[in-house]
Amino acid sequence: MQIDTPERGFSFKIPGPLDMRMNPSRDQPAAAFVENIRPVALEALLRDYSDEPAAPSLAAALAGRHFSQTTDLAAAVRNTLPHHDEDALARSIRRVFQAIRIAVNEEMSALETFLRVVPECLVPGGRVVILTFHSGEDRRVKKAFQAGVRDGGYSKIADEITRATPAECHRNPRATSAKLRWAQR
Repeated sequence: MQIDTPERGFSFKIPGPLDMRMNPSRDQPAAAFVENIRPVALEALLRDYSDEPAAPSLAAALAGRHFSQTTDLAAAVRNTLPHHDEDALARSIRRVFQAIRIAVNEEMSALETFLRVVPECLVPGGRVVILTFHSGEDRRVKKAFQAGVRDGGYSKIADEITRATPAECHRNPRATSAKLRWAQR
């Protein structure tokens, strides 16, 4: 999986180029993105795409700087938040990487386009099932499904989200944040 490949620049645990592009032949890598973004824009991304509580101070410290390696960006987050304990630091680093990855790959735009067209792709009675991994995605899916019921695009949506069981999370720690939602045409 590309996320676990150091050369792709998605992980802060292993040194690699700060790239994060799902398609390395498109657009700019994360290093150029961070170097060219303004603090106010990065702060908004950190809030919207990862719910990062320290977004203002992190945006001020990171925006406009050049980081060639994933570990350089992670170190800058650590230096910006010196009073955080190790668990809080790790969460902030994950959230910074998540927000930048989402922005670099325009993931929210792709999700919103998908959510807009999917009701018409379903036959009557057909279902769409979406698995989200962070609150920004989940909010968009939830609101789109609710709007779809109001507008008649969907006849029914899940009353409750489905989450991974503790056993599933133990086997696959990435499932911890996963939420499953469905809608029916």
